[in-house]
Amino acid sequence: MAFGGTPPITGATEEYDGSTWTTSPGSLNTARRFLGGAGTQTAALAFGGVTTPTPPSTGATEEYDGSTWTSNPTGLNTARRNLAGAGTQTAALGFAGADATVAVADTESYDGSTWTTLPTSLATARNFLGGCGTQTSALAFGGYTGTANLNSTEEYSDYGEPNTFQNVGQVWYNDTTKALKYTSQTFTDAWATGGNLATARDSLAGAGTQTAGLGFGGYSTGATGATEEYDGTSWSPGGSLNTARYAAGGTGTQTAGLTFGGLSPALTGATEEYDGSTWATSPGSLNTAREQMGAAGIQTAALAFGGLDPALTGATEEYDGSVWTVGGSLATARRRLGGCGTQTAGLAFGGWAPPPYSAATEEYDGSTWTTGGNMNTARAFIAAAGTQTAGLGFGGYTGTPTGATEKYDGTSWTTSPASLATARFGLAGCGTQPSALAFGGYTTTTLAATEEFTITGTPNIKTITVS
Repeated sequence: MAFGGTPPITGATEEYDGSTWTTSPGSLNTARRFLGGAGTQTAALAFGGVTTPTPPSTGATEEYDGSTWTSNPTGLNTARRNLAGAGTQTAALGFAGADATVAVADTESYDGSTWTTLPTSLATARNFLGGCGTQTSALAFGGYTGTANLNSTEEYSDYGEPNTFQNVGQVWYNDTTKALKYTSQTFTDAWATGGNLATARDSLAGAGTQTAGLGFGGYSTGATGATEEYDGTSWSPGGSLNTARYAAGGTGTQTAGLTFGGLSPALTGATEEYDGSTWATSPGSLNTAREQMGAAGIQTAALAFGGLDPALTGATEEYDGSVWTVGGSLATARRRLGGCGTQTAGLAFGGWAPPPYSAATEEYDGSTWTTGGNMNTARAFIAAAGTQTAGLGFGGYTGTPTGATEKYDGTSWTTSPASLATARFGLAGCGTQPSALAFGGYTTTTLAATEEFTITGTPNIKTITVS
């Protein structure tokens, strides 16, 4: 198939059946020339190009379903023209081209929704080149540097080694120098002891990062409103919640935190926002007051799902900074589950659902939950950190407290060789998959202990020369 081009600049699309070209009723939403493409006749991808006779370039991305083009609001990270593409509509590669002024060597990968800039670029920046292949095995050839035409070819491979010895980034092969150079890395998971909370507690909520964490609410000798801020070493007091509560949801950052629901000790839907020093009660309460729910997102775009209302529920609600609205329900109603990610890319896992612990994982796309890969260890009272495609679940209760840690890659869970030093449940977590924080919880008593999780690696640069 062919789409876009000039003269004049057009969005027209044509399909070839082996003998004849037929004009499709669907034209590109953004007419352009010098664009890149990938995919098939019924699942194509268009990206980049120029929409006017002269630059600037665009990063606009559109997807074709065999009859209609749909614009993706997320475009290339580097707007460019005269680029090449490879792969499919949901696993594409865009590389080289020219920005506003010069030829570039940047490479980006597309996962069906978002472009990610890769750490490895072509050896020779070029535009007006040819490209083919897949997202993990592509070819770049010919082109123009801005001063000279090229006949050189480069081969791309997304190379990964087994176990914990993994490639860092991607690989380009230059057929002129006949050299292949890549950097691999051995990764190590570890939990380390951090500074203790001032107030030991369980069933608390958390937000923020490993070096700017926030712990609030929970149960000590009763419901507490105490808030503490972590700086990567120690906890210091913050402003107290207006409504002391435990088993509430929590998300956001240290300077823009959010809590909702819980027990105070009565079931509540009250929502509060933190600005780094003070909690303010939001006019918007949960439509369904509940406790023991999962949470994800930020202060102005949050997600609450599951819990007790007081019955077991799978109800989901979305917060826009002032009002909660109903979203799509979990397939598996549960409580004491883990949650992370964003409002439009959320992750729910584990929890208490008959019989009695769950390993189920579900992914949220902003409207609907779909089934993901099951956890290796079914559990409830679990803590979470990370994103939908790089999640972390740790601690919890399996019949006894556990310190087991698992990592999610968007498809499946892998058990980390590193477990919490203090197995516990009812703890809070925050941060990212490679840099997380676990604090508070319960064993046979409430805990103040904090642990920091890190994934570190040692680079190993390798060069292979073909004679």
